[in-house]
Amino acid sequence: MNKEVLVIGGGPAGIECANSLISLGYKVFIVEKCSEPGGHLRKWDRLFPYGVSASDTLDKLLQKSGKAIFFYDTEVQTINQVDEKFVITLSDDTQLHVSSIVVATGFTLFPAAKKEEYGYGIYNGVITNADLEDGFKTHKKELFKANRVGFVHCVGSRDEKVCNRHCSKVCCVTAVKQACEYKDLNPDAEVYCFYMDLRMFGRGYEDLYLKAQNKYGIRFIRGRVSEVAEDVNGCLVVKAEDTLTSRPLKVTLDLLVLMSGMSKNDDNDKIADMLGIKTEEDGFLSLPEPTLNNCQTVTDGVFLAGSVTGPKTLPETLNEARAAALSVHKYLSR
Repeated sequence: MNKEVLVIGGGPAGIECANSLISLGYKVFIVEKCSEPGGHLRKWDRLFPYGVSASDTLDKLLQKSGKAIFFYDTEVQTINQVDEKFVITLSDDTQLHVSSIVVATGFTLFPAAKKEEYGYGIYNGVITNADLEDGFKTHKKELFKANRVGFVHCVGSRDEKVCNRHCSKVCCVTAVKQACEYKDLNPDAEVYCFYMDLRMFGRGYEDLYLKAQNKYGIRFIRGRVSEVAEDVNGCLVVKAEDTLTSRPLKVTLDLLVLMSGMSKNDDNDKIADMLGIKTEEDGFLSLPEPTLNNCQTVTDGVFLAGSVTGPKTLPETLNEARAAALSVHKYLSR
């Protein structure tokens, strides 16, 4: 069709959108600010709920993207619309002329250090879900020697104090997945999950939750953690309220894992300003018609895909990427 499309973001959404566009006959440029493609998926070890390899999944996505033209360590500096074309200037001074743009810049993990009461960056025994997943991926044996381990759900999600009222959607099932994996590596460990309420909505999620209780003996405590401190022995003292019994609770742990949720991409405001689109209260990019057309923005020729509009699972992200490609095709074929 001799038409070119720019995809901003080289994570799963950007790669899959590019794959679909290429199969439809378009020339696709992918601008990625990191030195490698894959986004957060590249840093993950196993995917819930079935333990599929994240690296194998990414490899399969990349196998189909051979015809895409990647710009790594690069960002979009300016976007100008001239007639029905977008003129793009990149940070390396490359200039592109494209007929459509797909924004697939994903999300940022909530910085757990903002919740000072949990002690991330203060106590050595406090880590995040991303840290633990990296431990699984790189086989950091020292992480799996703890005898008592806790997982804190909803860190940076459903939290008015940090201006994130949204649910990050994947934290509950990720915590259960990681807790089970921890028990596989250290069967003698006592593992606790501190949750507000469990949102196990997907196929296989509830089965994983029941497996965590029945097979692994993981204890689920309904209550938000209020404070984490360190005792004289270097152990973590976790204070919480068991809201089912309305009683305060104190647990001594060796390792505490904070389930950092999804926050807006830090570049969203810049991208929204360049493309004339709005952001929601939580900073994710806004769609004028999220029900009937969850890809089209208010700007003709500009489409959104993946978790740039809010937290999503990987299958949802990939489906939305394909939908965005079809929306581009429909727009350019009009």
